[in-house]
Amino acid sequence: MSRILKIGAAQSGPVQKADSREKTVARLLELMKQAKGQGCDLVVFTELALTTFFPRYYAEDRAEMDPWFEAAMPNPATQPLFEFSRDNAIGFSLGYAELTPEGEHFNTQVLIDKSGEVVGKYRKVHLPGHAEFESERSFQHLEKRYFLPGNIGFPVWHTMGGNIGMCICNDRRWPETFRVMGLQGVEMVVLGYNTPSANSLKSTESADTRKHQSLLSMQAGAYQNATWVVGVAKAGDEDGHHMIGETCIVDPDGYVVAQAETEDDELVTYDCDLDATRFLKESTFNFAAHRRIEHYGRITSQTGAEPPEE
Repeated sequence: MSRILKIGAAQSGPVQKADSREKTVARLLELMKQAKGQGCDLVVFTELALTTFFPRYYAEDRAEMDPWFEAAMPNPATQPLFEFSRDNAIGFSLGYAELTPEGEHFNTQVLIDKSGEVVGKYRKVHLPGHAEFESERSFQHLEKRYFLPGNIGFPVWHTMGGNIGMCICNDRRWPETFRVMGLQGVEMVVLGYNTPSANSLKSTESADTRKHQSLLSMQAGAYQNATWVVGVAKAGDEDGHHMIGETCIVDPDGYVVAQAETEDDELVTYDCDLDATRFLKESTFNFAAHRRIEHYGRITSQTGAEPPEE
């Protein structure tokens, strides 16, 4: 028995500060056409796929950053993606900066089904970085300045024959992200990331270490929740700032079964059997049989660590 969802993990090479939405969408559309040609059911694009990673830039007036945000989705610039989805019966997931009608700013990802309709929205919960300019950093990481923490939790949607959830970049490093979706029977988590190859505060942390941590987080999330994980990078040298690639597809046993070989626009595909999640969901990670929630209270009642008294 199998339920195959063929995935196209659509890595983006760098998007430069001067690149227009139209130019960038044309690149995404080309990847989508490749995915259709290879029989993919779902194409996963990266975090902030339409723009450069603008939180590296400081603006005293945060309203100056509003041009990086999308006030509607779809919009005229992204309409070609939605039209191709509808006309060719292929779903996709897209990360972008969202400006709501109420004037709120979120780092957002949407899930579009094979009819070209938005079936799900996720807003990034775990915002890294800082809110004010910090001169000691080699570069800025101002997500806390330009975005609000996500306010809709970690939903899972039944679509395209399976249970699909989303998260974004830093979310993948937090086990709570995957467990909340695991408790909804998630069978595939799709996510995008823009991860710099250097730490702006720790010059001794190597790019290899950061790649290792990225993969480790996704592999652990996949195995511990018996789910496929699709992690899609924006990679390469963007406005003089290098980002890791290593777009990958991880199976429910935690193995990387497909991975990008470049730091350019690159499509990584794999036939993901959603029924491959069943064995672990019914054995090792049979939550109903094995979870002991009476001992987990600290997870939701406490934020910072509180070591025992000496």
